[in-house]
Amino acid sequence: MCEENQTQVTQIRLLGFRSLHKYKTLLFIGLFLTHAFILVGNLLIIFLVTTFGHLKTPMFIFLKHLSITDILGTTSIVPMMLGIIFVEEAILPLWCCVMQLYIFGIFGFVPCFHIAVMSYDRYLAICHPLRYSSIMSPDLCLQLVIESWFLVFVLASSEFIFLIQFNFCGSNYVDHFFCDFGPIVELATSDTSIFMLQDFVICTLALLFPFTFIIMTYIFIFSSIIKISSTYGRRKAFSTCSSHLTTVCAHYGTLIIVYMAPSDKSTSNTNKYRSLLYTVVTPVMNPIIYSLRNHKLRRAVQKTMSYIFQNGSKK
Repeated sequence: MCEENQTQVTQIRLLGFRSLHKYKTLLFIGLFLTHAFILVGNLLIIFLVTTFGHLKTPMFIFLKHLSITDILGTTSIVPMMLGIIFVEEAILPLWCCVMQLYIFGIFGFVPCFHIAVMSYDRYLAICHPLRYSSIMSPDLCLQLVIESWFLVFVLASSEFIFLIQFNFCGSNYVDHFFCDFGPIVELATSDTSIFMLQDFVICTLALLFPFTFIIMTYIFIFSSIIKISSTYGRRKAFSTCSSHLTTVCAHYGTLIIVYMAPSDKSTSNTNKYRSLLYTVVTPVMNPIIYSLRNHKLRRAVQKTMSYIFQNGSKK
């Protein structure tokens, strides 16, 4: 319960980008175009993988689910962010803010498991090519995807159940563009020590464990590539995992910058802008990485564009 001189917080006021008032039009256009690219690029990947038979392989199936996660994750944040840019403040109910945090937490953790599953796929393809088809069956692909979602749902829900029991009293101002974990927990007037310990354990399971698994698989992958006698064979083997390796570097590089860089409560703007990396920048990377580095996906795009132009010219 709140003390006598404190009021129960029922609404959260997000302050957004007040320091960039002079550049709000430019910022709006930049973020709007970025979000549009995320939607179009990832929807294109989903369409191509669903439509073209030569893309219905485990690697591209996992990529499709990664694209779905990127779309849902950014859509839970960016539209509201665009509204905040012009009105310079957003007021939303506390329960809505906590739900946004919960939903974004799910979409933030799921890609880590999807990327880890993709590394296992590359490990089987390079280290055990003869057994690849028998092991990485469509049923196993579906099972791995479902288990990733289920595990993240359980982890995020356990934290969410804990969070909704907190008392929020006094100030309701959050100097951020969405309900991020740190600023919301700082508003809580309840004891958060056990909750922070729980969050540490969950982050270890959802972030560190998949990353460690990815490192281990690539140790085996690189060991197998080195043993290949021909230069062409080594180059071809490395090209099969280069796109995924680039995705790993982009995804975890962003997380390292955001969560491991020194954080100062007095520099909330710095922390806020760093959050743009994983809310906007990272989801942009997958369409760029796979469209530039994967010839199968490029060929599918060319076929689609050719089909569109041919039908357009007939009309």
